[in-house]
Amino acid sequence: MLGRVRKVVFGISARETTFEQRGFRGGANGARERLEQIGPAFVSGYHSALENPKLGHLVPQLDQAPLELRGFAYEGAAMGLALLDLITPWNRGRISAFLAGAGDSHAYMVHVGAGWLLARMPVNVEKIRRRFDPLLGWLLIDGYGFHEGFFHWPNYIDGQPPPQRLTGYAPRVFDQGLGRSLWFVNGTDSDLIAATIRTFSQERRGDLWSGVGLACGYAGGMGDDTALCQLRAAAGAFQPQLAQGSAFAAKARQRAGNITGHTRMACDILCGLTAEQAAAVTDAALENLPATEAEPAYEIWRRRIQERFMSRKEMKK
Repeated sequence: MLGRVRKVVFGISARETTFEQRGFRGGANGARERLEQIGPAFVSGYHSALENPKLGHLVPQLDQAPLELRGFAYEGAAMGLALLDLITPWNRGRISAFLAGAGDSHAYMVHVGAGWLLARMPVNVEKIRRRFDPLLGWLLIDGYGFHEGFFHWPNYIDGQPPPQRLTGYAPRVFDQGLGRSLWFVNGTDSDLIAATIRTFSQERRGDLWSGVGLACGYAGGMGDDTALCQLRAAAGAFQPQLAQGSAFAAKARQRAGNITGHTRMACDILCGLTAEQAAAVTDAALENLPATEAEPAYEIWRRRIQERFMSRKEMKK
């Protein structure tokens, strides 16, 4: 009964994730149909966590999702568990237990999902981030950016700044999540994506393209090699950032054991590598990663990967 009450109070309608409800553009050639499968998977995982957060019950529920959509169910569950940790301060161990168990395979998505909470609750962003892994904890801010771009995209597509509550490096990670949302907002349309990113200042565009690459490789929706080549061309000077995002997607899916055909195709065109090779690039970039630099290790990690793809020659097989 308590779980049902939590769902009524905090629930999200799957209809809120549709193109029609959000007013998204693009979505031709099956992209809309593909992307509209993702919202219900997220919402289902979120509601499952609200209704019964005990992992012995929750995890089997999440694992009923189709393999290629399962990460989104885990992402939604992470938001639900993070919310419950917040509103029951006497029991804040749900997310950590999730990450120590079944959620570890989907660690990227779990951190992103927990970040949705930052958009919906008046919490101290930095205080919450510091409760998570020092490296992947930055993905909470990515989740915050995605949420704002997905649900409030008209407020951001003309280069408006990130929320003022974000300071230091956080606005850059926000832009990475905002870039992921542009994949949905623009229905995978390369021209629309590029036109939207051009409304932002030059120094923000690389992070936005990084988010686009991650969404392309993880969410999919771009049907063929020709469309992916058009996306790569549209990125122009930001192709290394686009490739880095795609490599992140490959690693996230490899870790979860759910690499898809669209992940392989994205890595082939955007990285010039197989999905496994692209994932290996992200692993290699973690070696001897500085832990005490003034610059966050997360950004050094991303830059190392981007440098690997800096030359077009390097991006070819």
